[in-house]
Amino acid sequence: MESLDQTINSYLDVWLGPRDPRVKGWFLLDNYIPTFIFSVLYLLIVWIGPKYMQNKQPFSCRGILVVYNVGLTLLSLYMFYELVTGVWEGGYNFFCQDTHSGGEADMKIVRVLWWYYFSKLIEFMDTFFFILRKNHYQITVLHVYHHASMLNIWWFVMNWVPCGHSYFGATLNSFIHVLMYSYYGLSAIPAMRPYLWWKKYITQGQLIQFVLTIFQTSCGVVWPCAFPMGWLYFQISYMISLIILFTNFYIQTYKKKASSRRKEYQNGSTATVNGYTNSFSSLENNVKQRKQRKD
Repeated sequence: MESLDQTINSYLDVWLGPRDPRVKGWFLLDNYIPTFIFSVLYLLIVWIGPKYMQNKQPFSCRGILVVYNVGLTLLSLYMFYELVTGVWEGGYNFFCQDTHSGGEADMKIVRVLWWYYFSKLIEFMDTFFFILRKNHYQITVLHVYHHASMLNIWWFVMNWVPCGHSYFGATLNSFIHVLMYSYYGLSAIPAMRPYLWWKKYITQGQLIQFVLTIFQTSCGVVWPCAFPMGWLYFQISYMISLIILFTNFYIQTYKKKASSRRKEYQNGSTATVNGYTNSFSSLENNVKQRKQRKD
């Protein structure tokens, strides 16, 4: 295993250049194999889990879901606060920020972004809860792609560009996750469900997040600094893929459902009108019959 680690690390170093020495020895960051294994296990569970649960009763998981979602809400809030204050303290440039000019603030950003990377491993539990509760319709291509890819991407980010221009997407995503996991935590409590109205706006917020991230990343391309250009191009490409998938999800989930509801309403209205017309016609026929009898 150690020789395999060394081989993979040497290839990565040749391909991507020297790693950032500030994260050397940090948990899960020295070698890619653990992150890769976690990702493969995640995909195996996504494939096998629904088959295993097929003939079993779904688990409620209500209590643990509340704890889990509250925990991720607080973690996301902590990361958002620390990233915002770190960027302020380091005097980060919105248009382009390298990875070594922020002083102590850079290390603050690095520490918080490690938690951001690690949170992507924790978030695998989102999918596992869907499987245990037999909410298989929620395990979409978008869901699996987003969860499996983020852990791997952030392993590379943490090893090569763990601060600087990398902060922006993580900051926006942490804010969105405060809203998202607080929603999921409250929705696990049946009494709260009638008061939850902002689910649709979370998806809209995610789409806005991707667009803003593309804009901010593009600024680094147009007005470059010492931040590696290849990472900027990769970030733009990845954000475009998420915009495509999230837009499709939004249309399928909200626009088509709204359209089908309108059709059902119109059909119902037509039925009512037809019923009224038919009743009126029968009433008219009855009157005519009575007149005929009188004659």
